[in-house]
Amino acid sequence: MKIPFFNKKKKPAKPKSKVREWVDALVFAVIAATLIRWATLEAFVIPTPSMEGTLLVGDYLFVSKLHYGPRTPRTPLQLPLTHRRFYGTEDVPAYLDWIQLPQFRLPGFSEVKRNDAVVFNYPEELQYPLDLREYYIKRCVGIPGDTIQVKNATLFINDEEAFVPEDVQYSYFIKTDLTIRDRVFEDYNIWDKMYEPGYGYRVHAEPGDIEKMRSLPFINEIIFSPTYKNGQILSTDSSDVDPATFPKTPETSWNKDFYGPIVVPTEGQTIVINHKNLLLYGDILRYYEHLENIQIKDDKLYIEGKEVKEYTFSQDYFFMMGDNRHNSWDSRFWGFVPKDHVVGKALFIWMSMDPNESFFNKIRWERLFTGIK
Repeated sequence: MKIPFFNKKKKPAKPKSKVREWVDALVFAVIAATLIRWATLEAFVIPTPSMEGTLLVGDYLFVSKLHYGPRTPRTPLQLPLTHRRFYGTEDVPAYLDWIQLPQFRLPGFSEVKRNDAVVFNYPEELQYPLDLREYYIKRCVGIPGDTIQVKNATLFINDEEAFVPEDVQYSYFIKTDLTIRDRVFEDYNIWDKMYEPGYGYRVHAEPGDIEKMRSLPFINEIIFSPTYKNGQILSTDSSDVDPATFPKTPETSWNKDFYGPIVVPTEGQTIVINHKNLLLYGDILRYYEHLENIQIKDDKLYIEGKEVKEYTFSQDYFFMMGDNRHNSWDSRFWGFVPKDHVVGKALFIWMSMDPNESFFNKIRWERLFTGIK
């Protein structure tokens, strides 16, 4: 007896609506862009002049996460393609810090090297989760184990004069009896200036451009690196103590032009717990070594209630400086960058827009797709 065979045809799938197609495409694009941004390349814009003249305000760059290795997310509850706040707002958070995951770094194909232009999370923003602290970009001048010292605005690494970036800038005061037109400053690549009526101009400029200006007939004198106000030089030598410089104590007697020596901590390095080391590295122990129940009191270190005579660092640290050496909020003021704060290496400029120019002259065409040295 034959059993009848019934060929039941499947009902054809209902075609997706145009709205559903657009939603699916949008979700896929957001997921793909998020993964690319997290693991490979991310776009950044330069908001301040601290890296001029290497990087200008309005430069848009791509930063490689692959060089140093991408970090796994620490704060998972955040909107995709945002950092800390909704776009266009100052204080509306785009994340929830209810969950904080352990953070790991995937393998990269390079270590942070001296003179790399590095993007990192600003360490002092302790009120935010580590991966949502503000992005900074500076030049790494000190790697783990280096001894950093600045003498009369000249940087020394391990007692040798350090590499000077091609477009490094310093502060100068131009004494003149006249008002100088903006076009004159532009001819000498000077964009950052402040006029003090009756005395002259405080500017940030490259040394070569300043030398060319000295021959101008209306220039009386150009002074290097002053804190200059109302015709008076307020600070130019090593005796001037700047309480804002790290580690923010008059005991070090440092300022931005006369700084150090100070040793950059390295993973596995053991220090003796004493007054000097707690002065220099106490903040590292408090905030960046991820220690539980730590207390520093009377030049002693207590962990979990027990006094510790020696301590071994659990990660590497770096010393960062801006190429605009007298107009940069950097490691001279807030200390070391922990390795777990490092985001990536700046590769090249893909767009550059001058915020001071009109619409038709806004794009700096000569800077497009230029590498970052």
